[in-house]
Amino acid sequence: MANQTVAEQLVDMLVQAGVQRVYGVVGDSLNPVTDAVRRNPKIEWVQVRHEEVAAFAAGAEAQITGRLTACAGSCGPGNLHLINGLYDAHRSSAPVVAIAAHIPSEDIGTSYFQETHPDRLFEECSYYSEMISTPDQMPQVARIAIQTAIGRGGVSVLVVPGDVAGQDLPRRRTEMAIPFGGPTVRPGEEELDRLAQMVDEAQRVTLFCGRGVADAHDEVMEFAGKVLAPVGHALRGKEWIQYDNPFDVGMSGLLGYGAAYEAMHECDLLILLGTDFPYRPFLPDDVRIAQVDTRPEALGRRSRLDHGVCGDVKETLRSLTPRVARKTDRRFLDRMLRKHADMLENVVSAYTTDVERHKPIHPEYVASILDEEASDDAVFTVDTGMCNVWAARYLSPNGRRRMIGSYTHGSMANAMPQAIGAQLPDTSRQVIAMAGDGGFSMLMGDILTIVHYGLPVKIVLFNNSSLSMVDLEMLVAGLPPHATTYPDTDYAAIARAAGVHGVRIEDPKDVRRGLREILDHNGPALLDVVTDPNALSIPPRITGQQLTGFALATSKMVLQGGVGRMIQLARSNLRNIPRP
Repeated sequence: MANQTVAEQLVDMLVQAGVQRVYGVVGDSLNPVTDAVRRNPKIEWVQVRHEEVAAFAAGAEAQITGRLTACAGSCGPGNLHLINGLYDAHRSSAPVVAIAAHIPSEDIGTSYFQETHPDRLFEECSYYSEMISTPDQMPQVARIAIQTAIGRGGVSVLVVPGDVAGQDLPRRRTEMAIPFGGPTVRPGEEELDRLAQMVDEAQRVTLFCGRGVADAHDEVMEFAGKVLAPVGHALRGKEWIQYDNPFDVGMSGLLGYGAAYEAMHECDLLILLGTDFPYRPFLPDDVRIAQVDTRPEALGRRSRLDHGVCGDVKETLRSLTPRVARKTDRRFLDRMLRKHADMLENVVSAYTTDVERHKPIHPEYVASILDEEASDDAVFTVDTGMCNVWAARYLSPNGRRRMIGSYTHGSMANAMPQAIGAQLPDTSRQVIAMAGDGGFSMLMGDILTIVHYGLPVKIVLFNNSSLSMVDLEMLVAGLPPHATTYPDTDYAAIARAAGVHGVRIEDPKDVRRGLREILDHNGPALLDVVTDPNALSIPPRITGQQLTGFALATSKMVLQGGVGRMIQLARSNLRNIPRP
């Protein structure tokens, strides 16, 4: 029987696990792996310009497709560049295998050229990080890495010295029992009975939803309808729960809007569904709290907890809903729905008053028109910073659109790299990167990757020549903004020089036309929109108490702005309130 190299068997195993692409930058220690990919027709090497982009793209592809993806970096500095994107993938629960090539095995531990210790360096951003020191470790270590990434939903790192990757090993069967579907976690009877009792005892129930409700929209709606509960969400829960939701009261958090915060604090039972919402100041400390999550370690780590339920949201609610009594008192729900609509009405004028005459252009206006012009199944990738604000408030989910960002890791420069990974699996689907000029310029070189592969990625660049979120943070802290501005740059001209269709807009009357032009373009396109760096409404006086409670006050006084088509949903939900 013919032999394989370690690298060949590893690539074969990745293919068996469903990996279709390896994102990376080639290098000498990676040569055996790169060559194994070249000779396998079922997998593709995606040649990016920066390894950080490779990891971001792999994480985005995994989030869009649900499949395992892979990225790779050569020894030392090469694989070190992966680490930021891997942190993001891991904290986003994206199944990714990273191949970190290593220096020659005989030189490990000698302070050799480019020597690092990747098996240690990647421990914090992975569930599994191990080195293959000898061919005899194959295929066991690779199998564990692959199955861990898929089964736990996160990153595995395989460290492979270049000389080991090129060594022969006897051909062995490498078929794997891979848990593609994932298990269903159902809570125990006692947990369910206790939660049902808490629901029945409560007069006012509020649900707060995160990414864990991704496949449980119908179950959440049925349960909320039975117990007459307002439904709020975190940013990562927006795309899964806000659409077709007659109980919607908006979003809580730093970028929040509407009545979600009030509904969470004025209830007497708050149920956290599939959320690891990190901001303690937004969570109440004087109401009963129950939490449902598949990860036991997540229960109670953000707030005081009266009852923790280990289970997935869908299965938990399927079992819980029949156990609870139907509530008939709508007063709390109706009051929150009215408050939500009123709060949105009060801020909607921020993007409807004189926007077609305001220069520089209101970024809110750009986001609201983008929401109208984008396709119903568009994938939006969103840069960290103010782009998060515009996406949270103006993008309308519908059950088909996707919205990906660095929501938990909070990295700059994620939007364009994630757009690459979101676009490659399906070039017919509209992928739009909502990028800030700060983030875009950080990894701008990989616009050449988009050109290289002819990807029809659309980049909407909010160009205000500043790090406006950092501006805001400094202002609220009582500090004068410093080192947050950039010289004005024509990114459309840079895009055109790189082979991308570039359009620059400075007049708000041209916004819709410009968006339509790039969205209709058959290929990569960038819209450089010169936006107002002072789009935020900063209160004239910030007290010490307000500084302490900044997180609580943000949506009310610091990030005051419009809410796009969400006001239409809030208005329509008022029609569900019975008339006396």
